[in-house]
Amino acid sequence: QVQLVESGGGLVQAGGSLRLSCAASRSVFSIDSMGWYRQAPGKWRELVVSITNGGSTHYADSVKGRFTISRDVDKNTVYLQMNSLKPEDTAVYYCNAKMGVIDYWGQGTQVNVSS
Repeated sequence: QVQLVESGGGLVQAGGSLRLSCAASRSVFSIDSMGWYRQAPGKWRELVVSITNGGSTHYADSVKGRFTISRDVDKNTVYLQMNSLKPEDTAVYYCNAKMGVIDYWGQGTQVNVSS
């Protein structure tokens, strides 16, 4: 089992940047993969980016070149640096951890990008 605590998010103008943080209650090496999903109003939750415990990453095409996932293994924390934000990036962002067949979720943090 793992608990995830998110921070960051907020309101930013288009072209701006934000950084999200997700602190896990256990070592990131004990978690198969971590990542970020987002859900905009009226839309399905979608994968933004993930990172395996081995460090392999996978980005959604819509964020490649703009978003970067990183981690601090000493702090058991994963970060999402979001640059060149667009209004279509507006959503609730959720931290995710996968352990076997079980998904764990953070509480979600709102990101609003104004045009």
